[in-house]
Amino acid sequence: MSDKKRVRDIHAYLEQFEDVPGTRVYTAARARKGYHINQFAMSLMKAENRERFKADERAYLDEWQLSDEAKDAVLARDYNALLDLGANIYFVSKLISTDGLSFAEAVASMTEHNFEDYKAMMAAGGRSPEGLRSIKGKY
Repeated sequence: MSDKKRVRDIHAYLEQFEDVPGTRVYTAARARKGYHINQFAMSLMKAENRERFKADERAYLDEWQLSDEAKDAVLARDYNALLDLGANIYFVSKLISTDGLSFAEAVASMTEHNFEDYKAMMAAGGRSPEGLRSIKGKY
């Protein structure tokens, strides 16, 4: 198989994952897109950076090469938007921790459920996969 054919095959393969509702496969393309968001999030591993961020979030974000859309998503704690912009959830967890939230609380905010309903749904076995198979097929 030629290298050109392999490249097409990998792109076709990865494109399939874009059709799964609520799923963002972290590919090299997403990593490139979210590089600066992830660098910002990783900076929150240091206590002094967390304190600076908490003192003036906008000023701290302005120190990073982030788009206005990314800054707005951080300020709104719109984790879904951050993931769409290429953020990696493991890096975003640094922001979640900075806010003193549990991972489950943050994930609940990414769904249509409040935290209590989300916990109950997960305790009951999670979301049913029925009807949630394809974006192209309208679920």
